Amino acid sequence: MPGLGLLLLRGALTSPLKHPGRPGAALPATRVTGPAAPAPAELLARYRRICHFPATGPLPPTYPHVLAFPLAMRLMTARAFPLPVLGLVHTWIEITSHRPVRPAEPLRLTVYAEALTPHRRGTEATVVTEARVADELVWESRSGYLARHSVRTAPATPTAAGATHEAPGLPAVTEWRLTGDLGRRYGAASGDRNPIHLHPLTARLFGFPRAIAHGMWTVARCLAEVEGADHVRTVRAEFRSPVLLPGTVTYAADGSGTTFQLRGGTDGARVHLTGTVTRDL
Repeated sequence: MPGLGLLLLRGALTSPLKHPGRPGAALPATRVTGPAAPAPAELLARYRRICHFPATGPLPPTYPHVLAFPLAMRLMTARAFPLPVLGLVHTWIEITSHRPVRPAEPLRLTVYAEALTPHRRGTEATVVTEARVADELVWESRSGYLARHSVRTAPATPTAAGATHEAPGLPAVTEWRLTGDLGRRYGAASGDRNPIHLHPLTARLFGFPRAIAHGMWTVARCLAEVEGADHVRTVRAEFRSPVLLPGTVTYAADGSGTTFQLRGGTDGARVHLTGTVTRDL
C-alpha cells in the first residue's frame, strides 16, 4: 500500500491546481488495485476495540473500506482526479456485504471513480471500492465526496440509490462521551490521519473550532450497536454534520434497530448521521 503521509502531501500540492466547477471536467478511468492480503491482525484488533465491534468473528462491515483507504487516496490525489482532496467532504456511503469475510481471507481491493455529478453546494464524485477473494466479489461500497464551490444555479442534488432520509424523533438508546483524543486513536487504528481529526490547532486551519471525529468512526460505532452487525447485508448512511471533539452524542434507533441516528447539541436535536441496515446475510 502507498504511504499515506506522502499521499496527503501530494494531495496538498495538487489541490490548488484543480478547479472542480470547470466545464467539461471528467473522472479518470483508472482502477487502483492492491495486492491480495488478509487483514492485519493487530490493526484489526485496535479497530474492533475503538469501534466496539466483537473481538472475534467476521470482518466488521466497514473494515474493507478502511483497508482500501490508501488506494482511494492514491486515486483522489492523482493529477487526473478533478476534485481537490483538501476540503473534500465525505457525504454518504453505501456498503453491501455479499457474504461474511473471515479475517484470514486474502482480500484484493480495487478502487475507482464511477460518477461526477452537480450538487447544490458544488460537485460530487462517487467512488467505488470492491473486495474480492480470488475472483469472488465479497464486498463493495460506494461513497460520495463533495468539493464545495460556488454554483450559478442550485441543481437538485442526486441522492444515492437507497440512501437514507432523516427520520426525526427516533428514540434515544444511549449516550456516548467522546474524548478529545478520539481522532488520534482512531487514526492509529485506521491509518486515516487527516489533520482535521487530530488536534484543535490543525483542525482550525480547515475552519473547524476543534478536531472532529472521523465520519467512518461514527457509522462504525453506530453499526456496532446493531444486533448481529457482523452479518448485515447492507449499510447506508449519510453524514449530516461534524462531531466536535471532545463532546457528547446520543445514539438513537427505531424499535427494530434498522434505522439509526447520531445526534448532538445541547438539546440533542442536531443530527450528525442517519442510516439504515438490512440483515439478510
